[in-house]
Amino acid sequence: LCLTRLCRPVAEKTGKVLGEFCRCYKEQFGVALFNSVRYEIEGAGGPQAQLLHRKVPLEDHVIYSGNIFQYIEENKKWRNRFCVVPHNYGLVLYENKLAYERELQPRVLVNSAGYKILTSVEQYLELVNNSLPGATPKSGHSPILKCPTDFPLILWHPYARHYYFCVMTGKEQEKWRAVFQDCVRHCNNGISEDSRVEAPAFTDAIRMYRQAKEQYGTWDMLCGNETQVLSNLVMEELLPELRSTIGPRLKGKAPERQRTWIQVSDAVYRMVYELAKAQYDAAVARCEQERPQLESTIRTDMDQIITSKEHLASKIRAFVLPKAEVCVRNHVQPYISSILEALMTPTSQGFAEVREVFFKEVTDMNMNVVNEGGLEKLAEYMEKLSHLAFHPVKMQSCYEKMDQLKLEGLQQRFDVSSTSVFKQRAQIHMRQQMDDAVYTFETLLHQELGKLQGKDDLCKSIQRILERVLKKFDYDSSTVRKKFFREALLQITIPFLLKKLAPTCKGELARFQELIFEDFASFILVENTYEEVVLQSVMKDIMQAVKEAAVQRKHNLYRDSMVMHNSDPNLHLLGEGLAIDWSEEYSGQPEAEPAADRRRRAKQVVSVIQDDEGALPYGVVAEALLQSGSPEPREPEEAHPGVPPSPRGTGTQRVTPSSPVPGAEIPAGTGTQRATPSSPVPGAEIPAGTGTQRATPSSPVPGAEIPAGTGTQPACHQRGDSEPGEHRERSPPLPRGTTESGEGVQTEF
Repeated sequence: LCLTRLCRPVAEKTGKVLGEFCRCYKEQFGVALFNSVRYEIEGAGGPQAQLLHRKVPLEDHVIYSGNIFQYIEENKKWRNRFCVVPHNYGLVLYENKLAYERELQPRVLVNSAGYKILTSVEQYLELVNNSLPGATPKSGHSPILKCPTDFPLILWHPYARHYYFCVMTGKEQEKWRAVFQDCVRHCNNGISEDSRVEAPAFTDAIRMYRQAKEQYGTWDMLCGNETQVLSNLVMEELLPELRSTIGPRLKGKAPERQRTWIQVSDAVYRMVYELAKAQYDAAVARCEQERPQLESTIRTDMDQIITSKEHLASKIRAFVLPKAEVCVRNHVQPYISSILEALMTPTSQGFAEVREVFFKEVTDMNMNVVNEGGLEKLAEYMEKLSHLAFHPVKMQSCYEKMDQLKLEGLQQRFDVSSTSVFKQRAQIHMRQQMDDAVYTFETLLHQELGKLQGKDDLCKSIQRILERVLKKFDYDSSTVRKKFFREALLQITIPFLLKKLAPTCKGELARFQELIFEDFASFILVENTYEEVVLQSVMKDIMQAVKEAAVQRKHNLYRDSMVMHNSDPNLHLLGEGLAIDWSEEYSGQPEAEPAADRRRRAKQVVSVIQDDEGALPYGVVAEALLQSGSPEPREPEEAHPGVPPSPRGTGTQRVTPSSPVPGAEIPAGTGTQRATPSSPVPGAEIPAGTGTQRATPSSPVPGAEIPAGTGTQPACHQRGDSEPGEHRERSPPLPRGTTESGEGVQTEF
């Protein structure tokens, strides 16, 4: 009843917010298009990267698959699940490994953008209590969640539904946490950096919208794809109204009120997501329709547009710059060195750890290859090394260095809500540099293999190539870090300056509008030009601070004057070739493995996560949990034509770790036909497709529970008796056809 009453006000509020945003987006689209065309004509300077860049890092690979316990909210029981993390970093949960191998539909698909990974129930309860409308529950009340082990893993989101998992040992918990954090890190970076028009237009429109509401500084919920970010933007304004509307209606004890509030928030978030997706897609389509005409005008009148913009900038500069310089001198300049030092220490330690991990892995591989059989073993080790950057457990020691980042008093002074934005950005750079180093190493080694005569030559060649790659890594690492420091300093100081200058400057900007020719009004905006002037006022001090740090050789930064000339002129040509398949070229196998077996066995970045020492097998533990939960008997599933029925009965079943207990109950009323929803909902975009063809879901959204009926007969656009907002659609275990960019940025899943 609450949701029925909320539909209209939610739609009205969402429409109002999105209407204002779409107006900002249209303005910023023209500016971004002009900047893109100008960049294309004038070109870009700066040092050239020495390392090669892999275009499709994880094609047809799985990051990890393994068993984990999940709490099922519908029947309040814990169940064993087989979790698969494909190359697009979605969390896909199947009833068991057999269901995955038979390509049955998954129980759950989760896009983890915006989620936090919690490892204690106490942390979770604190966040839930703080978000609950009304009075905070007293400590004596029974908690909303009880974990059967001491090692929980909880995915918490401020608006969407929460997911509860647990494992058996502390070591397992640490490793699963590393996997989940990698998923969050990747999904948060959901806006493609390859787009030079749409992405800048979108992020600038978000910033302008929030600044119009006097919200300056970093924003933690700028994460996920465009529709997710817009949904977060709407929910940020909608949540206070939801609290006042829903809070008094919540009845029952504290745990029941908490569950109801989470369900209501999730349902509203899904509603907002649908509206945001439709309106944003329509806005993008309108801009794309006008793009050819705009681009033609830009190319024809480029010189006049530049002249007009410089004239406007000179007038704004004369008005703003004196005030901005005083503000910079008094409030920003004294703190730049402190901010830079706080950023440099953990970031440089993280990149140094990346270098150390890469060196250790290559050195160990070199020793093992020489001791165990030369070229025959090379393929096996190179297959593992080639995905080192995407191994969440091995990279965890690098990522953890960024946890030391603390701006302390500076954080309050400059209105930085959280350092997580900078931490995740640095971690993404670390992963990219690791993959570039690995890819350069394997490309150079592959080129040398035809010239080698034996083990000794192979050993020397690997060592020589490693030294060459490390030199290139040091140079590229310095370049990437200096750019990161400059961007982070701007991201911290510019919002602060704009907020300080707003009372005296912002109201006067309207009079500069008359200086813009009407024909060029789509490409020149007073607000953007004003921000560029403010940026120029502080940019000199930031560049000087980073330059001094490099001159002093702090944290192994190279001076700007040091240019590393390309000692491998043909290296970048080698990087344009086909991807190297080590297992096929040098494995020495007499015949190729079946594709399905190789996909399940070899094409996995992390091979094992469970810590078997002193732990009971998952099947035995699952049996104990099932017995303690006393579930009702399961209904038999219909078998897919041509596939034998799964060997399970209605009673408790003991299985081995490789065949976990299928422990989820089937809600009453769930059908056995697969349904394809006519439109996606926020929770998870589930891959479309039937039969055995593998596909990738169309767009990422926070996870959605899938009804427990796992029937296998395909059908189109049939609605089952699932819970509101749930999907029932065919999903393969290994999606293909992603639109993943070379930067490892997830654009669709």
